[in-house]
Amino acid sequence: MKLKCLIVDDEPPALSILQSYLEGTGTLELAGACNNAVEAMQFLEQHPVDLIFLDIHMPRLLGTAFIRSLRHPPKLIFTSAHKDYALEGFELDAVDFLLKPFSFERFLRAVNKLTGINASHPQEMPECSHGPFLYFRVDRKMVKVHLDEIVYVESLKDYCRIIRVDQKPLVMKKPISAIEEMLPAHLFVRVHRSFIISILKVTAFTHTEVELSGQEIPIGKLYRHQLTRLTPAGSKPSE
Repeated sequence: MKLKCLIVDDEPPALSILQSYLEGTGTLELAGACNNAVEAMQFLEQHPVDLIFLDIHMPRLLGTAFIRSLRHPPKLIFTSAHKDYALEGFELDAVDFLLKPFSFERFLRAVNKLTGINASHPQEMPECSHGPFLYFRVDRKMVKVHLDEIVYVESLKDYCRIIRVDQKPLVMKKPISAIEEMLPAHLFVRVHRSFIISILKVTAFTHTEVELSGQEIPIGKLYRHQLTRLTPAGSKPSE
C-alpha cells in the first residue's frame, strides 16, 4: 500500500520538484499540495495523510508552529533552505530534515528512513507483490531491491556491494553505515565493520564467523554482542 503524502511549500519550483520525486518512488502517493500552512491545516481536516513534506520558513505561519498545532500529526519530513531550523525540526520528531536543494537520492534516503521506522510493523511497510523493498542508486539508476533478496552487504572502501539471491550483485558508491541506516533492524544485523547480513539467511555461526548461502562471513570482535540477535534464548554458539 502506498503512503499518502501532503506537500506544503510556498515556492512553486519546490512543489514541482517534490511532486516529481514522489512519482519516481513507486511507494508514495500524492494526496495534495498546499502553498502555506493554513491551507494545509484546512486540507488535513478533510483528507488524512500518512506523511507531510513540510517547508519551515513560510508566510503567515511557520511550518514548525503548524506541526505543533496538530493534535495527531502524521509522519513528517522537513524541507528547508535554512539549516538553522534542523535542530528544532528533529525536536518535533521529524523523520528527516532535507536541506534545499536536495537530490533525488537524498530524498529517497529520507523515505527509506520512514520505511525503517515502519519496519516494526510489517503491514505498514511499502510493499509490492513480492514484499517490502527499498531503492538504491546504481549506475545512475534507482534500482528496486526486495528485502528478502538480500543475503549480505559488503563494504569495498568507498563502495558497497549487495549480494542477492540468484541475481547479480549490486555495487554502489555509498558507505556501509548509510546502508545500515536504511535496512530494518529486525531483519538485518551488522556483524563486522565490512559486513551486514540478513538474519533470515543465516544457516550456522560460531563466535568468529557466520554462514549464509554457502558463504562464510567473519564476525568482528566489536560486533560479537550482536550474536544474541541470532540465537534463541538460552542457546550458545560454538566456540
